Amino acid sequence: MSVRQSLLAILAQGPCYGHQLRHEFDRRTGSVWPLNVGQIYNTLERLERDGLVERGAADPHGHVYWQITDIGASEVDRWLASPVARSQTTRDELAIKLAVSATLPGADATRVIATQRAASEKHLGELTAAREAREDDSPQGLAWSLVIDSMIFTAQAELRWLDHVQTRLAQHPQHALALELASERPKRGRPARAGAAALV
Repeated sequence: MSVRQSLLAILAQGPCYGHQLRHEFDRRTGSVWPLNVGQIYNTLERLERDGLVERGAADPHGHVYWQITDIGASEVDRWLASPVARSQTTRDELAIKLAVSATLPGADATRVIATQRAASEKHLGELTAAREAREDDSPQGLAWSLVIDSMIFTAQAELRWLDHVQTRLAQHPQHALALELASERPKRGRPARAGAAALV
């Protein structure tokens, strides 16, 4: 989630102060990812440093309004016109946990999958119930439903992937997947101390 670009896009609609920006972000995302005010102001200061926004004078209530610059408006146009890059290097904790548990001697990967499936099914049920309980055709309701729908599809995909992992693991005897610690030492890394070398 890009807080930076989202706040910049909101500022493209007109000057806002910090609390107002938080409120506008919540309205557009259904408050699914609440931001704290400190995060808002830190982001604004970085945007100002990069020349994307300018700080205005305080109003009689002490609100400091921030406004987008021409460079910032171009950045918003670029963001909206660009696809979101799904990095190949993103570490998915669940994928790593299952890969490690499948190769650990003595670990029960099937149990890890069952535990995760129960949690994922519960999460999907909660999301689906929330979606069904809130039928709202307002712009805010639509924004909220888009976010919830994304989370529902993600939870459904996770359950399908868990089924896939279980099928793959069932094709191999558990002992065939176990990886013992490698006896060969890595060639790179910190040089061994003299005392440690004697123990090898």
